[in-house]
Amino acid sequence: MSKGTFLKGCVIPLQVVSVKQLRSKSIVIGIVSVSLLPVETIADLTPTFFMGLLKALVPSILMNIYIVGLNQLFDVEIDKVNKPDLPLASGAFSMSTGITIVTASLLMSFAMGIIFKSPPLFASLLVGFLLGSAYSIDLPFLRWKRHAVLAATCILIVRAVVVQLAYFLHMQNHVLGRPVMITKSLVFAAAFMCFFSAVIALFKDIPDVDGDKEFGIQSFSVRLGQERVFWLCVNMLTLAYGAAVVIGASSSFLPSKLVTILGHLALASSLLVRAQSVDLASKASVTSFYMLIWKLFYAEYFLIPFVR
Repeated sequence: MSKGTFLKGCVIPLQVVSVKQLRSKSIVIGIVSVSLLPVETIADLTPTFFMGLLKALVPSILMNIYIVGLNQLFDVEIDKVNKPDLPLASGAFSMSTGITIVTASLLMSFAMGIIFKSPPLFASLLVGFLLGSAYSIDLPFLRWKRHAVLAATCILIVRAVVVQLAYFLHMQNHVLGRPVMITKSLVFAAAFMCFFSAVIALFKDIPDVDGDKEFGIQSFSVRLGQERVFWLCVNMLTLAYGAAVVIGASSSFLPSKLVTILGHLALASSLLVRAQSVDLASKASVTSFYMLIWKLFYAEYFLIPFVR
């Protein structure tokens, strides 16, 4: 197993590899998508814009490596039950190797955040570090993943608030040099991703109830049952897609109206059709549907820039 596998948070089984790869790609696509929201004309797409985008991407990817790697360092025993092929759980990587990668990624991320002198970018890295650490580290008052509400809050803040607001402000103010202005597309992105991030936070534990029960992780799936959490997630996404269609219909720009309405209807249809065939007794079936949710999350970032 290569070090690249660890750095992406990937594992050997095909379905789980796809989930982890989509999660890593969603960070890149998310930052690119949000960075396009302050763009007003093609003339804004200058070398300065793309350099600013690169300055946002590299330290953010390194911080993601830290967060994912840290979680694996503290979850080795749980992963031996839930995800036995992860590098540390399988023994492919030693703890010292994992610690080295995680520490180096954190230091390089913060170093770049300081060198680039963008307050919104550095703030996003700092919040990601604090919440990612609180989520995983097993110390008093930490290890928030043990508590369903705190775990969901961590994911929601990072993916729904920090990614949208921090990178938007980084590009609008620090890179393009414009005064801060909250736009319709930014508000939509933050609100929609609140729903989506909550769904991901809820759904990610459905396949892992066995290991979570054994190690006292009180996820919503453990407390409420897999079926109730599954349909809660489906209904939340359906509601979000319905709201997105209404917002798309309100646009005065015909191309934006068509793309947002038809795009969200297509994604909602895909979600509902697949949901009917999921076998909750089969971990492979549940994981496959979880992959679909990540693909829908990934696809949403292609639609967000059309909301105008």
